[in-house]
Amino acid sequence: MIYKTIFKLIFPVALGVGGVIALYLYLDESTWMKLWPLMTAYFFPPLGKESVIPAGIAMGLHPALIALSIAFMDMVASLFVVWNYDFIKKIPFLGKYVEKIENLGKRGSKRYRWVRALGFIGVILFVMIPFQGSGGVVGSILGRLIGLRACATWLAVSSGAILGCMLLAYFANFIKMIIVKNLILGIFVVVLMVLIFLLYKVAKETFKGGDLLQSKARER
Repeated sequence: MIYKTIFKLIFPVALGVGGVIALYLYLDESTWMKLWPLMTAYFFPPLGKESVIPAGIAMGLHPALIALSIAFMDMVASLFVVWNYDFIKKIPFLGKYVEKIENLGKRGSKRYRWVRALGFIGVILFVMIPFQGSGGVVGSILGRLIGLRACATWLAVSSGAILGCMLLAYFANFIKMIIVKNLILGIFVVVLMVLIFLLYKVAKETFKGGDLLQSKARER
């Protein structure tokens, strides 16, 4: 039993390190020097795939390379979470983060309620969404919270990560091609996307405020 626990702790880390080493050995120096800072930045909020992947495309990385590299990180993180969920809850910083997501889900927060309703497909769609807080770690926590088994949760997160990252990468590449061919049209598309993102943020904060008011009303 102890060997199985140790394996579950070590294997995801070894897999992640092995994947990074494989990229280092396979890629030319110029490509590697562009890729590794982006993979490192993905670990630190508020940067997410919605910013890291377009940055990689702007730097000239192939869409499939940056997409699959970021998706791989989500897959490894998800594997570690689903295999070591109870252990992670004991880690000071990560444990509080897990509890925060659990509490939001248990209170029926609008942000996560639809994931519970859709189950496996909901987790896939959640991880696909290219906004902050929709990555492999949170997706794995939600999968656990809604009752999915570890294997099903990992498959859902992996599918969502690959699909979401690939769609985002090729969309960013498409925008880049538009800008190269027609600068004015490209700028217009970028401005439109920024406006849509800002509207999303406003709507998100509005719903969050509504949830907070409802929670206070229940407490009274």
